Amino acid sequence: MKKLLPILLFLAAACNSEDKKAVTEAPEDDLDAARTFIRANLDGRIEDARKLLLEDSVNLQYFNVFERNYEKMDPESKRMYRESSINIHKHRMENDSTGILIFSNSYRNDHDTLRIQRIAGAWKVDLKYLFEHPADTVKPAVPVMPSSDTTKK
Repeated sequence: MKKLLPILLFLAAACNSEDKKAVTEAPEDDLDAARTFIRANLDGRIEDARKLLLEDSVNLQYFNVFERNYEKMDPESKRMYRESSINIHKHRMENDSTGILIFSNSYRNDHDTLRIQRIAGAWKVDLKYLFEHPADTVKPAVPVMPSSDTTKK
């Protein structure tokens, strides 16, 4: 019995990990919803992430593409994503039911932008904003140079 107790305590602690938790309770706010959604995706818990998705046809298409790409990913990349941390670069509330989050992960330091919306009392992630957001929410990757067309007509 004395040898069994430490094993049970270890298993209970491992199963109760707060960082890798499944989506079982509703997120408290937009930031909590975004972190939970991002963490579930990094960990490969696709169905948990899907529960936090704002379900419309465009978001579902984007999410299905992500899911197919994740399934094709090599095991080492999946491991690196699971072990990565979430870096939050900017968070702002547009109003009481819409938040914008600029984030990256420590494995791939690419800045991405999510819109999180409270709909019918539940916080949902809108992936469309990742591709359609205004230019002022993130820095451009490469400066745009004016055209130097010197050809005369």
